[in-house]
Amino acid sequence: CNPLHGEVHQDMGQPLCHYFIASSHNTYLSGDQLLSQSRPEMYARALQAGCRCVEVDCWDGPDGEPVVHHGYTLTSKILFRDVAETINKYAFIKNEFPVILSIENHCSIQQQKKIAQYMKEIFGDKLDLSSVSTGDPKQLPSPQELRGKILVKV
Repeated sequence: CNPLHGEVHQDMGQPLCHYFIASSHNTYLSGDQLLSQSRPEMYARALQAGCRCVEVDCWDGPDGEPVVHHGYTLTSKILFRDVAETINKYAFIKNEFPVILSIENHCSIQQQKKIAQYMKEIFGDKLDLSSVSTGDPKQLPSPQELRGKILVKV
């Protein structure tokens, strides 16, 4: 591989919707989507491979702790908190462009509040809490403007 191909050389000042974004589906799974293990390390792997959008399937867990797993299957469950800590650690090692958390939410209001609390605590100032209007896509911020930020889509 040519090392220069690992660097961004495009204009990153256009609205976010003007770009293709490297995404991961069922990011937490180490194998198939019926029986495999869910592991926080899979987020580190995806982020280090260049993914900028990772999926987090959130479900109510025991003792008020939200979990991540592929619902209605035999995949193992991992704590949302562990996933968030792993994402926080690896989000910007390869590059500083924004990371999008694609949350598939199956949680009760109580556990949704817990997820929001964890994201605020763990991501801190990296968490983009700005309100973006969905009306005019030309008004979306650019990847350049969102460097070092974690965005949440639900």
